[in-house]
Amino acid sequence: MVTPMTPSGDIDRDAFKNLIDWHVEEGSDALIIVGTSGESPTIDFNEHVELVSLAVDYSAGRIPIIAGTGGNSTKEAIFLANHAHKAGASAGLSVVPYYNKPTQEGLFQHYKAISENSELPIILYNVPGRTVIDMKNDTVLRLSELQNIIGLKDATGDISRITELVSNKPEHFQIYSGDDLTAAALILLGAQANITVTGNVAPKLMHELCFAALEGNILKVREINSKLDELNHLLFKEPNPIPVKYAVHKIGKSQLGYRLPLTKITDGLAGKIDQSLKNLNLI
Repeated sequence: MVTPMTPSGDIDRDAFKNLIDWHVEEGSDALIIVGTSGESPTIDFNEHVELVSLAVDYSAGRIPIIAGTGGNSTKEAIFLANHAHKAGASAGLSVVPYYNKPTQEGLFQHYKAISENSELPIILYNVPGRTVIDMKNDTVLRLSELQNIIGLKDATGDISRITELVSNKPEHFQIYSGDDLTAAALILLGAQANITVTGNVAPKLMHELCFAALEGNILKVREINSKLDELNHLLFKEPNPIPVKYAVHKIGKSQLGYRLPLTKITDGLAGKIDQSLKNLNLI
């Protein structure tokens, strides 16, 4: 879920609560708080833990809350996992440590330390386009055997690697798409769900797409995927969450605010998103 902000960059807590209400009404199956779309790099530490606690308390069991708990410091990632567990989050999404460029063994030891020092169920998050380091399948499979490591969000869009993981993973370990463009294909191949950007704007359609794929309803998958395809592409034409925060604003769910170094959306892309939202009857 995006973190709504005022034009001056202050967190809009009323809009934050309203978004939770809306996602519950629209049928979203869980909410990730302070992830990439939640602008985690610009949210300070105190705001981070506050938003996770606020989401858990306000949602009051109506929808599972998954906390962003990743960091390039293992100690910090453990702290965030323990805070999320104490707050009542259902799980944590823990991104591959960025900037440090750890080895595959370093990645294994990072997550092993989190597993050993927190009771929170952890979803690994591999997004090499942002972190530089790519967590290889062999490392994922090693980690899948550890206590509390329950799944992987894979944002590579690489269908072949998901096919390999589905064939070799333990039964309890869940695979989640982290790429809206290939999400339906990954679910048809054995992934369990999609952790989505587009779902911030069209949650009901994205929910229906995922369940159609889980049920193997190919005709419905094609129908819904074709509706969402243009918006899926547009929301990644500029760095996330610039386009999606604009789209959430356009459908009337928040003010429009970012924090530097994120800047406002370009006029050309804004116009294309406006038209796509109109085509979907969202505005």
